[in-house]
Amino acid sequence: MKKKFNITGICIPSLHYMVDTSDRIDDIIDKYIEQNEYFTINRARQYGKSTTLELLYSKLKEEYIVMDISFEAADDCFASAFTLAQGLANKFKRALSMYRIPDELKIIWNKPISKDLPLDDLSERITDFCTMSEKEIILMVDEVDKAADNHIFLSFLGLLREKYLRRAVGRDKTFKSVILAGVHDIKNLKMKMHPEQSHNYNSPWNIAAEFNVDLSFSVKDIAKMLYVYESEHETGMDIEQIAGLLYEYTSGYPYLVSYLCKKIDEDLSCSPQFASLQSVWSKEGVLEAVRLLVKGPNTLYDDMIKHVSEYEDLYNMLHNILFKGETYQYHEYDPAVSIGKMFGFIQENDGQVAVANRIFETQLYSYFIAEELQKSSKQRESLPDRNQFIKNGNLDMDLVMKKYLEYYTSLYDRNDEKFIESYGRKLFLMFLKPIINGTGNFYVEDQSRNKNRTDVIIDYRGLQYIVEIKIWHGEEYNKKGELQLLRYLEAYGQKKGYLLSYNFNKNKEAGVREEMIGDKQIFEVVV
Repeated sequence: MKKKFNITGICIPSLHYMVDTSDRIDDIIDKYIEQNEYFTINRARQYGKSTTLELLYSKLKEEYIVMDISFEAADDCFASAFTLAQGLANKFKRALSMYRIPDELKIIWNKPISKDLPLDDLSERITDFCTMSEKEIILMVDEVDKAADNHIFLSFLGLLREKYLRRAVGRDKTFKSVILAGVHDIKNLKMKMHPEQSHNYNSPWNIAAEFNVDLSFSVKDIAKMLYVYESEHETGMDIEQIAGLLYEYTSGYPYLVSYLCKKIDEDLSCSPQFASLQSVWSKEGVLEAVRLLVKGPNTLYDDMIKHVSEYEDLYNMLHNILFKGETYQYHEYDPAVSIGKMFGFIQENDGQVAVANRIFETQLYSYFIAEELQKSSKQRESLPDRNQFIKNGNLDMDLVMKKYLEYYTSLYDRNDEKFIESYGRKLFLMFLKPIINGTGNFYVEDQSRNKNRTDVIIDYRGLQYIVEIKIWHGEEYNKKGELQLLRYLEAYGQKKGYLLSYNFNKNKEAGVREEMIGDKQIFEVVV
């Protein structure tokens, strides 16, 4: 059977192209399992949690008895303490069917659970089972989110906690290690059902060791996967370049890496847009795959918009970072930061909050801009016909800049100065997005995102355009902006760049000017 890139369910080495995570599996075993730790693997959706559990199971099952269960489709388990205890006993019994174990161990889980003291009965059976078994027992629970905001499940966690503590002083026998996997950390299970109570943390799991194994993919990880693919397909791709590009856009988010590779392998390789496998496994191919991913729909994007809309503080923080250049300190106990990290939307960058990757950033820009245009009929009606900007299939960026000057002049005056100073970037991107929508994307360079300036990189049909947006603070500051733009042009191999300057001086000269600096052409619009 031909291998594929997988974006649904568990990845299987014999069926799918996968990043080799054996070093991470060994790390988890050394740091957590062999140290008798209880811990939670809480990562964002489609971050490889289930695949990690399956790989752990495969490696641990020879030495230990691994009771791997899942709360997927287990809603009926949470009707009462009895149904939970009986449901767990049934799940344990099914998990043990994969092992050859003595009958006296099987019997422990066969008889009905006590209806009067179900959790106490369950606790005794766990003790009996772990005492009688020749091998140590590991409990894995996947999809723990399904039990979110359920006091009965929290009682079960309390049971595990009590047994863990009693084991430490030699007064009980219990699981060697317990692994819970899900999006929500145990301390914030309430967030799933009651966002308005997100500041109220449940912490029945304070015995858990902090899980700090990085499950994201590095450039080196991605390159190793592509080397395996290349050995079978002989595309002639520049593996190091493609791995670097995939990482630049995804920051190693497993689903996003696999999605882009899958699009290139299965869809773009059959497209007349690309003449050969080498041409599709190229920078142009990666950019086209990014465009298709950002365009959507996909389950991860749907999930992002749902949660950003759901949590007002998170919405405002992301909006202000992207459009106003505001900075937020990365503090784990800030509710918006905690929620954003939990869902994988943000990360820490030098002590400050940053959007987790370019793809998420682009999707958030698209969402916020579409929302704003929906609200403002004046701005929608003033947008020019996008067809005039496309010539021979390419974007006429000079015309885009000139028309933005006309658009801006028709909508805003000096009374809007404070608004424009805060939202100048947003105004330009709201103008730009409908022009390139469906064919191109843009993203903002992290290093330049602040209140005074920003650099926008536009990807359109394999070509890139660099626009620096800034507030005018005098000629000297303007020259610094030009030098910064020149550095970006050099880095991106471009000969021409664009400056958009918001100038609030009374005697300003609005308009368009062009100049050559060395071998680089600067096209500036002053509004």
